[in-house]
Amino acid sequence: MKVAIFFIAAVCAYLLSGVNPAIVLSHLIYHQDIRTLGSKNPGFTNFKRVFGGRYAWFVFVLDILKSVLLCLVFGWAFSAVGNSYQLGVAFTGFCAMLGHAYPVWYGLKGGKGFLVAAAAIWFIDWRSALIAMAIMMLLLFTVKYMSLSVMTAAVSCPLTLLLFGVETPWVLVCVTLSVLFLIYRHKENIRRLRAGTESKFSLKSKVE
Repeated sequence: MKVAIFFIAAVCAYLLSGVNPAIVLSHLIYHQDIRTLGSKNPGFTNFKRVFGGRYAWFVFVLDILKSVLLCLVFGWAFSAVGNSYQLGVAFTGFCAMLGHAYPVWYGLKGGKGFLVAAAAIWFIDWRSALIAMAIMMLLLFTVKYMSLSVMTAAVSCPLTLLLFGVETPWVLVCVTLSVLFLIYRHKENIRRLRAGTESKFSLKSKVE
């Protein structure tokens, strides 16, 4: 069962996380596909830029909730069969990112997975999560680049986990893979940042 739980967690996390609130709400409310608008990324930031904040925060909350549900269930499931709780969360979080980024439901075209990962880190070590959130908020409200803020915050996670300690080294492996995957998914944002054409984040308007 210790081995089987990895397979069960991977399949459930991939399939459930593949249900994308930004895609669903853009079709239901605006009768458009968010993947054809703005940066074409079906996530909170692009949804907010294109449609404004009225329903964007539903995308934000729903993306987090699906990750929270998965982490709670499989963190407990891993520990119940004698595996590490932290490893259950870290592994499930990584698989959820894959499902969010490459959902079978939408032709393998999904989002970047930041909110999914952000929710998972709280269940691994709240101290690392708190530091990452502080870094993200500081950068977001100074330089105002969402992409730069989330990537920098993500990089801090394996470093702080190394400092605080983890139940097994495999937790660090899963978290590091998640961070590298997140950076890879932001490759277009990195190009725009280097070119000086990346859009800035604004709480009030659709596009700044």
